[in-house]
Amino acid sequence: MSAISDLKGEERAPEPIRRGGAKSLLMTMLGEFVLPNGGKAWTTTLVNGLGALGVTERNARQAISRSRDQGAIEVERHGRLARWHLTDYGHDLLTTGAARIYGLGTEDWTWDHRWLIVICAIPETQRSKRHRFRTQMTFEGFGFIAPGIAVSPHLDRENAANRILRSLDIGTDAITFTATRGSFTLDADVLASAWRLTDLADEYQSFINEFGSRNARTPLEAHSATVQMVDTWRRFPFVDPGLPGELLPDPWVGSEAQAIFGQRRAEWNEAASNWFRTSESEMDALVE
Repeated sequence: MSAISDLKGEERAPEPIRRGGAKSLLMTMLGEFVLPNGGKAWTTTLVNGLGALGVTERNARQAISRSRDQGAIEVERHGRLARWHLTDYGHDLLTTGAARIYGLGTEDWTWDHRWLIVICAIPETQRSKRHRFRTQMTFEGFGFIAPGIAVSPHLDRENAANRILRSLDIGTDAITFTATRGSFTLDADVLASAWRLTDLADEYQSFINEFGSRNARTPLEAHSATVQMVDTWRRFPFVDPGLPGELLPDPWVGSEAQAIFGQRRAEWNEAASNWFRTSESEMDALVE
């Protein structure tokens, strides 16, 4: 057993974020269609779009209300009709999310075999802070070789780690440095300890099975398929650390999934956007 394996401990990486809830689907609609189309949408468009995905009107309206309460959207009244606008916070949130979602797998970089290491021992009495640290670091592509010891092959993510440490007020208890592995340990040992690559491959294969041969015959079907697909894809930035190719199996199923994601999104985009714009135009006509 390697030295790295001896450090693993019992704490596991967080589970992938699950998709399909009304709030999750709404946020996907906001990011995929509202953000690039002026940052506004009528309630009817949002409710009908979610309804085509099996969300009841009541649950759709509750999701809209929760997004308002969390500061992502604000309302503009036109008599009994309501149009929702992205707030500055909502705009920034969705823009940042879109960059991470659509940038996954597009990085072109050469690894120099150095690891960025962050050590931060958070007391057992601060479970909430430990969970937030682990979740936020995982989202930034770090893996954990032991509780409180995070690693990443991306040296440029030190700023992200520093930001997390400061935001959680644990920077004074942390140590960060870069290193290469010693002769007793292989890079593959670090990989196996920090990430569950088999689980990630299974997630990608499930995505391929669901969307690899998916068809959309009408604008509404294209809209629904796009929202479902992007909502499914949204979890991958939380679980895919963007490892260098030399650490991945060849062929890597994630590359196939990324290709399908890009192809389907391009195929459905025009029809899906047409459905959204047509719905908005019909509602616009009612208030003119």
